[in-house]
Amino acid sequence: MKLTKTFKAFFENEKSGGLLLLFVTILSLTLANSSFQTNYITFWEKDWGGHSITHWINDGLMTIFFLLIGLELEREIYHGELSSIKNASLPMIAALGGMLVPAALFLALNYGTATQNGAGIPMATDIAFAIGILSLLGNKVPVSLKVFLTALAVIDDLGAIIVIAVFYTSSIAFANLAIALGIWVLLFILNRMKIHNLIPYLIGGTAMWYFMLTSGVHATITGVILAFVIPFGDGGKKSSSYKLQHFLHKPVAFLILPLFAIANTCISIESDWHEGLNHTNTFGIVLGLVVGKPLGILLFSFIGVNAGFCALPKKLKWSHILGAGMLGGIGFTMSIFITVLAFKDPEIIVFSKIAILIASVLSGILGFAYLKFILSKKRA
Repeated sequence: MKLTKTFKAFFENEKSGGLLLLFVTILSLTLANSSFQTNYITFWEKDWGGHSITHWINDGLMTIFFLLIGLELEREIYHGELSSIKNASLPMIAALGGMLVPAALFLALNYGTATQNGAGIPMATDIAFAIGILSLLGNKVPVSLKVFLTALAVIDDLGAIIVIAVFYTSSIAFANLAIALGIWVLLFILNRMKIHNLIPYLIGGTAMWYFMLTSGVHATITGVILAFVIPFGDGGKKSSSYKLQHFLHKPVAFLILPLFAIANTCISIESDWHEGLNHTNTFGIVLGLVVGKPLGILLFSFIGVNAGFCALPKKLKWSHILGAGMLGGIGFTMSIFITVLAFKDPEIIVFSKIAILIASVLSGILGFAYLKFILSKKRA
């Protein structure tokens, strides 16, 4: 099974981006707990045009990240692992289990409490970190496992986007939402008229983002729905979709996601930080990501295969599925993103972020160690 050039480029970017995310996260946490603490945290909270710098990153720059996710999803649907029901079934079913089981574990501990709104937090997988950790294992990793984890993470991102749109939208200004959707329809018409110039789509996308932002629906959704009206054509290097996707890869991996990580992990860790881990919210996040993710992915994959809904690709074993599930517990980007939407209490947000960091580190270490063991054992 050969990797396509597009997938290989995507995998390499995510690999490098994941390692960069790890570095800037450590740097941000260090600065937030150093003698620069006050100035550093104040900088990210500084008001700029009515919103903090962190807010502009989360609602503005992250829309570009979601646009890239949408373009990658579109390519997977047309030419990639999701282009046929047979290929897409296993990662789709696995991703569903990887979202439902963690959410169920979280709700089992938090249902009926003030923190039940955080059920979406352990549902997410950070594609950059997950692939970054997998890449550290080198050429021992079967191609089928790389493809499965990538498809799983992409579908997981789509699931997180749907969760954000449905459950984390408080009030809707329907007039602004209608204008945003009206702009999308106009762009869709341009697509059907085979207008391939990117400029009208980018101008229209910017306007759509503004009206989506003021509608109450989270503005980052704009990125995903915009991706599906960008002309795909034959998907070749001359297509508008390919050009935009290729252009966005490096800015997203090496600028936007690191900025997001820096801004959202400037956490001041107090001496009593561990007390917050006794709360059902933080315990639910850790349990959902570290246990719920691998359990849900493995369980739903096993049921799907045995029920005949899907099949294991060649050279992909159940032990590989479990390892991928462990790496799926690295929530980070999307989990932190959902945390900011789910809660208003700064203390709960801080403790939730700490729980996400702990769970992501544990999942990364467990996934790496487990896969290294089983892959080395197989080679021996």
